[in-house]
Amino acid sequence: MKSLKGQLLIATPHLIAPFFTRSVILMLEHNEDGAMGVVLNHPTDATVTDIAEPVFQEGFEWDKPLVLGGPVPGPLMVIHSEAGLADQEVLDGVYTSIEAGKVQVLIRQRIEPSLIVANYSGWGPGQLEGEFDLDSWLTLPASAELTFWTGVKELWDFVVKAVNARKLSEFLGLRDVPADPSLN
Repeated sequence: MKSLKGQLLIATPHLIAPFFTRSVILMLEHNEDGAMGVVLNHPTDATVTDIAEPVFQEGFEWDKPLVLGGPVPGPLMVIHSEAGLADQEVLDGVYTSIEAGKVQVLIRQRIEPSLIVANYSGWGPGQLEGEFDLDSWLTLPASAELTFWTGVKELWDFVVKAVNARKLSEFLGLRDVPADPSLN
């Protein structure tokens, strides 16, 4: 299977894992060793203010919600658009940082657009490919706009429409079909 790094993984109604219901995942890695991504549309009630003291040993006020990136415990991650503070480029204009010093600078500077992510989603070798065989996921090329989508709760609906529009245009041999064909 071709690498899904830089793609969106979109949960289908066939997916039985409750955590991933209506999830949209930005894929950060995908190779023969497995896959890793972060759920973009699972905001939590916790904010940066809530974690500043325990994580950074300093008080800090920012009401930006944390995003629950998946069920696998991992370091605090910032997805952002600042190339100079990046640990990794995921796609054009979208970067991740997990190195503590960079994360602290990004949060102190209140860099926007950004997502502050706790945990991640991970798959062992061949596991994700097996889930595709069960029709659990759809894919769509990621973009900075979709990664930093402001209507988090509506993201799944929007990307499902975009996937359907893409499939329709491929089936009909059309080049330009809007994400929502009803707007045509």
